Amino acid sequence: MKEEIKRRTEAVWQIIEAYLPKEQGRTSEVIQAMNYSVNAGGKRLRPLLMSETYKLFGGNGTVIEPFMAAIEMIHTYSLVHDDLPAMDNDEYRRGKKTTWAQYGEAVAVLAGDALLNYAFETALTAFSCEGADAARVARALSILAKKAGIYGMIGGQDADIAAERAEEALELSQLLYIHEHKTAALIQASMMIGAVLAGACDEAVDIIEQAAYEIGIAFQIQDDILDVTSTFEELGKPIGSDEKNNKTTYVTLKGIDEASREQKELSAHAISRLEALGQKGFQNEFLTDLVKSLITRLK
Repeated sequence: MKEEIKRRTEAVWQIIEAYLPKEQGRTSEVIQAMNYSVNAGGKRLRPLLMSETYKLFGGNGTVIEPFMAAIEMIHTYSLVHDDLPAMDNDEYRRGKKTTWAQYGEAVAVLAGDALLNYAFETALTAFSCEGADAARVARALSILAKKAGIYGMIGGQDADIAAERAEEALELSQLLYIHEHKTAALIQASMMIGAVLAGACDEAVDIIEQAAYEIGIAFQIQDDILDVTSTFEELGKPIGSDEKNNKTTYVTLKGIDEASREQKELSAHAISRLEALGQKGFQNEFLTDLVKSLITRLK
């Protein structure tokens, strides 16, 4: 499974790389910073989930590719801004200097802004892909915009910042709101876009959205656990950053054992939703195994 994930991740990276801008002209520095950020590595989880959900519902065209690149650009820009001194003040991510530490704060802000804008430039090229269904592409763009915006990831980031300023302790419902929007929203966007572009019915898209929510929350809980239990060498970034920034996490609220139990429960429920789709004729064994692998990931 590890080898298969590696192989498919490399194929995803080749698609993303093909859409990155050329480092030339008067804006070459900000483009270098953009590409540095995307090239920093990572699991490419969101475009991989998008591609595999597209295959789940029988998709086999190139219309998915601009969206795969776009979702990774949006995810990357969020990390670029998240690492800034004004946010988490992290100097390392994935074992490399963060964008602001490498290029300075001003260029990092611009690189993040540029990645967000370029993501939509890229996604819009889907309209010109051979065999593209304009209505599906338009709906996919709507999902991408909403899940990345104030009702999605940005909303979650804002709630996270507000929680850091608050004097009272964060409640579980508030933490789940942050995780749902800051982390799960882009995973929902990825899988929903894959389903929509493949022509899945509304009921199936709803099931995918629910499964992706559970995958996203489980993924974030594991992130919280690794911030306590992992090492810099394994994680590629400083551990203990949540404690350093006085962040309330699933681990601080529930403890590692209970957090781990709930993470496995959420993952299992998400898998059961995907397997239920299999009973309706939609099957992708790799997608199910990929979700299972998120439970035990070490970075």
